[in-house]
Amino acid sequence: MTNVAIVGASGEMGQSIVNGLLLSKDSFPSINKPEVQSVKERGVRIIIIELDAPHEDLVEALTGQDVVICAIIPDAADLQKALADAAKEAGVKRFMPSAFATACPPAGVMVMREIKEEVISHIKKIYLPYTVVDIGWWYQGTLPRLPSGKLDYAMKFPVKTIASDGNLPTALTDLRDVGKYVARVIADPRTLNKSVFAHSEVRTQEDIFTLLEQASGETIPREYQSRAEVEAASAAAREAYDGKQERSFADMLVLTVAQYPNSMWLRGDNTPEAAAYLGYLSGKELYPDMETERVRFEEYVGEMLAGKGKAAYANRTFPCESKNGGDAKRRL
Repeated sequence: MTNVAIVGASGEMGQSIVNGLLLSKDSFPSINKPEVQSVKERGVRIIIIELDAPHEDLVEALTGQDVVICAIIPDAADLQKALADAAKEAGVKRFMPSAFATACPPAGVMVMREIKEEVISHIKKIYLPYTVVDIGWWYQGTLPRLPSGKLDYAMKFPVKTIASDGNLPTALTDLRDVGKYVARVIADPRTLNKSVFAHSEVRTQEDIFTLLEQASGETIPREYQSRAEVEAASAAAREAYDGKQERSFADMLVLTVAQYPNSMWLRGDNTPEAAAYLGYLSGKELYPDMETERVRFEEYVGEMLAGKGKAAYANRTFPCESKNGGDAKRRL
């Protein structure tokens, strides 16, 4: 039996990972926040500890854990590095930092990636066994509004514009499938000290708009942003971010929203080919049988139209109230 600690298990990504582990054929006990009662009722053992607690307390909490998975907000680099130090001393056999995003070069494109890479570099510096998993862009963040408003019930962040001509592909994964991939990865010795790109499908924005039109019978207006407009927005947001002496999580989110379209829809960073160049192992090649388990994009669209969809972050607010991204007392 493999003991797994999940840090940030009540978040969108954390819940997917918990579900993936509980549904896995392998045996994975795990840790989750106490307020997630539905998870607790499924037999998940809960340990509470402040991530800014003393090093010795973190070591004690992680002792006996084989795998530690971080699913906390990505600006918390110092907290993740402290957790990695504790995991190293506790003898953790595999540490999975908070990645679970699009493929992207380590620097010069997205500040969120740069923060993630800071944590990964620290993990390597202390020779802590690790695995990085990135999953592309969520299905749940791809759809535009329908003129009828039919999908509004499950769309917190509808897509409003198309970058360039909308014909550059990007890799996508249903949020519910992330945990399935993670369960496979942490049980696989081939992925130790490696990065894995586990995606489900590759689509263009035009593909997505057209598919939704065909499935709904509605015509969706297109609002295009030129390459120059997308690049200018990204550059301006970065300049504003770099000019701040003190940066909040909200500041990082504003910049990230501007940088994602440039990375995904213009540069083409988030493709299987780019991920392979960046050194990722392919989830498609590692786990070909996942093709029968994953949610297909057409299925997701059908669920949305049938009134069975669920918005990401539907009942959540972002921790932007204070410096450094809100409450530092995140719990295991």
